[in-house]
Amino acid sequence: MIFIGALTILPLIFMICMAFTNYSKIDNHLMLFDWVGLDNFKALFDSSSILGSTFWSVLGWTLVWAFFATFSNYIFGMILSIVINRKDTKAKGFWRFCFVLSCAVPMFVSLLIMRTMLQPEGAVNVLLRNLGLIAQDASLPFFTDPTWARVTVIVINIWVGVPYTLLQLTGVLQNIPGELYEAARVDGANAVQIFFKITLPYMLYVTTPYLITTFTGNVNNFNVIYLLSGGDPVTNLESTAGSTDLLVTWLYKLTVDKQYYNIGAVIGILTFIILAIAALLTYRNSKSYKEEGGF
Repeated sequence: MIFIGALTILPLIFMICMAFTNYSKIDNHLMLFDWVGLDNFKALFDSSSILGSTFWSVLGWTLVWAFFATFSNYIFGMILSIVINRKDTKAKGFWRFCFVLSCAVPMFVSLLIMRTMLQPEGAVNVLLRNLGLIAQDASLPFFTDPTWARVTVIVINIWVGVPYTLLQLTGVLQNIPGELYEAARVDGANAVQIFFKITLPYMLYVTTPYLITTFTGNVNNFNVIYLLSGGDPVTNLESTAGSTDLLVTWLYKLTVDKQYYNIGAVIGILTFIILAIAALLTYRNSKSYKEEGGF
């Protein structure tokens, strides 16, 4: 236990200490570094500098990405789970098996295949040219235009993440007491009223912790962004981040590629603080916390 604790705590302490130094390749401070106090934090918050403006841009996109990646998966997963669990839906087991089968394929394999297919000379653009939907010398800028790239990673994340959400919400749906639906129908409630008064509140009550952890995971979703777009496209050559970079992928580039370990440590600390506060406030204001013990 002591050994495991040391492996967990010591790197965290080292990162926190590093954030208050000039430990980076700038002026060869990898060999000899000094204590600089809060200078790294000030540099990151200064929106007039390239580093500061990049930080605020990446932070904004990270939060936008996490929101859409979380709730798009949740909404589409909910719709599919409700459709599959309807009484008049046939071959329910087959449809569930199809989604379970998609989960069996390693995510990195799916992402790399999609990245290849969406390249300018990839299968998607070639197919569109052959169908005459785009000119022979044209291609859709899936990863070369900032807006296209951001929309593309969100859409691909839906394709990757919905099966997992579907399986989670299917279990929740099957545990809603049937008596609630029967009583609502006796009282004359229609399908829409039943959904908004029974199904949706119950699902949100049970899955609020899941939504919080999913949002947190999407803020730190290194795999989808790095394997799909690599953070590209880069619109400012002086910037160290691309248009689709999240805080976590930018941190990776700063530390591994640029060796700006002090700035990377600051970003790691700020990411933890933002997520901890957001998760705590969200959960404490949810019904899952306020009405713990029953629905």
